[in-house]
Amino acid sequence: MSPTVGVIGGGQLARMMIPPAVALGIELRVLAESAGESASLAVTTIGDFRDAAQVLEFAAGVDVLTFDHEHVPQEVIAAVVAAGTPVYPGPTALLYAQDKLLMRERLAALELPMPDWARIESAADLKAFLKSHGNRAVLKTARGGYDGKGVRVVRTADEASDWLSAGEPLLAEELVEFRRELAQLVARRPSGKTELWPVVESIQRDGVCAEVIAPAPGSAGRIADLAADIALAIARELDVVGVLAVELFETTDDRLVINELAMRPHNTGHWTIDGSTTSQFEQHLRAVLDLPLGATGCREPWSVMVNVLGGPGSGALTDRYSLALENQPTVKFHSYGKQSRPGRKVGHVTALGDDLDDVVYRARAASEFFGA
Repeated sequence: MSPTVGVIGGGQLARMMIPPAVALGIELRVLAESAGESASLAVTTIGDFRDAAQVLEFAAGVDVLTFDHEHVPQEVIAAVVAAGTPVYPGPTALLYAQDKLLMRERLAALELPMPDWARIESAADLKAFLKSHGNRAVLKTARGGYDGKGVRVVRTADEASDWLSAGEPLLAEELVEFRRELAQLVARRPSGKTELWPVVESIQRDGVCAEVIAPAPGSAGRIADLAADIALAIARELDVVGVLAVELFETTDDRLVINELAMRPHNTGHWTIDGSTTSQFEQHLRAVLDLPLGATGCREPWSVMVNVLGGPGSGALTDRYSLALENQPTVKFHSYGKQSRPGRKVGHVTALGDDLDDVVYRARAASEFFGA
């Protein structure tokens, strides 16, 4: 009998799990908040991921439960575990992806490299941190932020008065001087076995991942070794099962410091669908089912993924496919089946090859067909 994996969340990550699930003979079921979401082909239940009774009912019909996002309340996850359905990543691990303050505290206890940071509960706390860090800081909400949301650079406590008045603790971090942003993805089984993909370079625009280059140029050797060591330590010590993404800064003084964690397939790993022997989505399914992990080598020397963002007048991606496919026949196109709106990720393109300049050109040229 085929194993059944339940996914909470009907977004593009769940959508991209469908092809490898079909190939592996896995039944995929999705709990979505509404009909017509990105993963609609696999949606079997419409429900509220915050409602324990609804999630328990959904989980009763699957062999293992995993996530398209990290927003499921801890008490809901704990109820599913108590009812006997395995959940990966488990509630203890997922907590550190849900709460940035707890993440910083835990990684500090593990003595892993991070920016200077502090817990902020008052204007006085923030003023003190700013004073000791050149009157500049990155301020983050502890929960709920993504794609630049819940993050701002501040120079005075007054610039955070709205967040401070909410009464929730905040995270302040030093404004890191960095050369570039990197990401290291690792997959881990419940048995502890792991597989790493090459460390990649992530290019951000307006707080949103715009492009990914795999592997990160000039990363062979020390950088790749450090990134791997950091990701493996986090996966092991936090007991992560599934795909873990560790976002990193390569600083101007030649350090790697941890920026963010994601315990699920991640935007910086979308290139693996076309560029790796085993995609992050197939690997995630293998990992949560405790199946042997696939090889993670690159199909070509270089892969470049460019996100397609919605904008005024961009319409449906399918309206522009014909022209794009004709002009860039070597590029792979992926639509998320989403309604376009400004700044929203509605798809991505991936180009492969042995000449990085040419690969970058083809990926960017392909993405332009879907621009505003």
